[in-house]
Amino acid sequence: MRYVKGHGLQTRNRIVENASRALRQSGAEGMSVADLMKLAGLTHGGFYSHFESREALVIDAFTLAMDRTVAQWMSLTKAMPVEQRFEVFVEAYLTPKHRDDRAQGCVLPALGADIARSSKQARRIFARKLDEMIDVVAGFFPGEPPKQARQIATAALATMMGSIALARAAGDDRLSDEILGAGRRALSGRSARRKSPTASNVRRPNKTRRETSDHD
Repeated sequence: MRYVKGHGLQTRNRIVENASRALRQSGAEGMSVADLMKLAGLTHGGFYSHFESREALVIDAFTLAMDRTVAQWMSLTKAMPVEQRFEVFVEAYLTPKHRDDRAQGCVLPALGADIARSSKQARRIFARKLDEMIDVVAGFFPGEPPKQARQIATAALATMMGSIALARAAGDDRLSDEILGAGRRALSGRSARRKSPTASNVRRPNKTRRETSDHD
């Protein structure tokens, strides 16, 4: 059977697309090569004509998921005033909808633990993409020094990832919603601090010599 030019690339992209969703839904250890190929409508036998190994597919799948996640974050916030972007980002992330939609959700809570047990190459690539994600979130704090902005972004992502992971693990809907709410409240303080100056940053008017002497 003859294929049109680019057919192999289209097939490969379809496999990666399906694997990206399936791995987030079931975890990196929950899907075999045969399962992943079946999702793309292909047989197990054709796998190695597209990928060197199962890990190569996993790496491509989580890389695609991370890139898509960043694109969603940028699309969500680009039309917002700078001072509102972080709050909108948090409110969209820590929701029951995101918690319940594993296949389309952020890869960090879905695959973070699995990738931690993967090879050095997989962890290195994941770390590089995570670094890019941190930079995107740090961009929501243009008024902060770059180092401080990255610290805030890193802490925020860790809080958000942990909140989603725990909310998914909780078997009780009430507790799950409580975890999401706690995560939102923990991060809302950061938005509030950006909107209003702290007491230490407010300049108090100096008393004049006359005012000082009047009170002596």
